Amino acid sequence: MLYLVATPIGNLGDITLRALETLRQVDWVASEDTRKTGHLLKHFGISKPQIAFHAYNEEQAGRRIMDLLQEGKSVALVTNAGTPGIADPGYSLVRRALDAGLEVTMIPGPTAFVMAAVLSGLPVHSFVFRGFVPRRPGARRRFFEQDRAIPYTLVYYVSPHRLRATLEDALAALGDRQAALANDLTKLFEHVERGNLSAIIARLGEAEPQGEFVLVIAGDREAEG
Repeated sequence: MLYLVATPIGNLGDITLRALETLRQVDWVASEDTRKTGHLLKHFGISKPQIAFHAYNEEQAGRRIMDLLQEGKSVALVTNAGTPGIADPGYSLVRRALDAGLEVTMIPGPTAFVMAAVLSGLPVHSFVFRGFVPRRPGARRRFFEQDRAIPYTLVYYVSPHRLRATLEDALAALGDRQAALANDLTKLFEHVERGNLSAIIARLGEAEPQGEFVLVIAGDREAEG
């Protein structure tokens, strides 16, 4: 069986009992980064063979994992942090397993974009998660422009290396909407900056941003009406 196991997004205390039980009982662990997963497993006294499975070896590693599953082995799929299958290649492995008639289940747990959306103070009865914002400026602007008329709260993952440019492109494409910028959720220096996009940009420091960021932006009120 293939187990999708959610792991903490920062605070290791957020691991669930079911996640630990599953990681202890499976035959293999498929990891986005074997070093990071290795630290997690060691912290909880778990020793398991790992398979690296990420965007750069998705096809080859996916075939190897499928071979193990078809041999009757159990495999736990984990991402670097949070829920596998979200903004990582886990989807393709799930699709392969289902197409092959294999059993797939999930051990639920933390997801950064859900936590950020709830903490934003913006409406979350309906929201749209858009994943990672494109790297290139032109593609990023077009990406935001596609969201201009969406009436629901918008949620994005943002690289710290392109944080200011991303916020400025969002402001140019969407207007000066209410937003929230969540950083290092569940970690020691967890912080959520709230306000108009222009105000959030103005409060950015000169130092290079560090950590993981989730950007939440209000939807288009005119489209909602």
